[in-house]
Amino acid sequence: MKLDSLRQLGLNDREINIYRALLRLGPASIRDVAAESGVNRGSTYETLKKLAGKGVVNYFPRGKRRVFQAEDPEQLLQLGERRQQALSLAMEQLRSEVIPELKQTQAEFSPGNVRFYEGDDGVEFVLRDILNSTARDPQRGYAVISTKTLREHLYRPFPNFTRQRENRGIQVRVIAVGEGGDEAEYAERKWLPASDTADASYIAIYPPKVAMITLADNDYPVVVIIDSAAIASTQQILFDTLWQLL
Repeated sequence: MKLDSLRQLGLNDREINIYRALLRLGPASIRDVAAESGVNRGSTYETLKKLAGKGVVNYFPRGKRRVFQAEDPEQLLQLGERRQQALSLAMEQLRSEVIPELKQTQAEFSPGNVRFYEGDDGVEFVLRDILNSTARDPQRGYAVISTKTLREHLYRPFPNFTRQRENRGIQVRVIAVGEGGDEAEYAERKWLPASDTADASYIAIYPPKVAMITLADNDYPVVVIIDSAAIASTQQILFDTLWQLL
């Protein structure tokens, strides 16, 4: 049985184990649930209370004891809907209130505005960050300067990057250093002549960020992201000037 969907509802493995034990048992005492699930009685009781709070377990008195029973599994859908509604509300509050307030308290620039990454994971992080950041204004898009020597390594960890960019309608202007570079939708490209041995470099300008990728020994990617509106603005001016000259 795949349990990931239950974990996404906020249920941990112990809660899932005890809920399934209750389904098998029907109405049962804490002792019976503990025996069926293999969890000690104290932890079983605390877990049952949490499950009751989430609406997937109920209880009723039988003599001097409490008897617990599992709600119908359909209740899990309601738990998911409540969680989804709460998440949607939290996301809206993040966008409209929390993030703007936090940004007001953020220092304009600090060492934390410069981040370093390594390997294919670092490259994939940059590419996803570009998509997520520019999706807010796809027509404005972003700008790239890319050398031929890096191009073949760029999309190795994220081979469907271009398709996702096209699906979102994100514009990109590319200055290709050296020959090559595939044509794509929503992309404009100009070329700078360079030898095939030019140093590997990829610079993405997507204000307020600038990302730079190069290769260390054995074609190992090294990544730097600078989160600075001032630096991104200057890089954009330089790019736009060069773009007009080509």
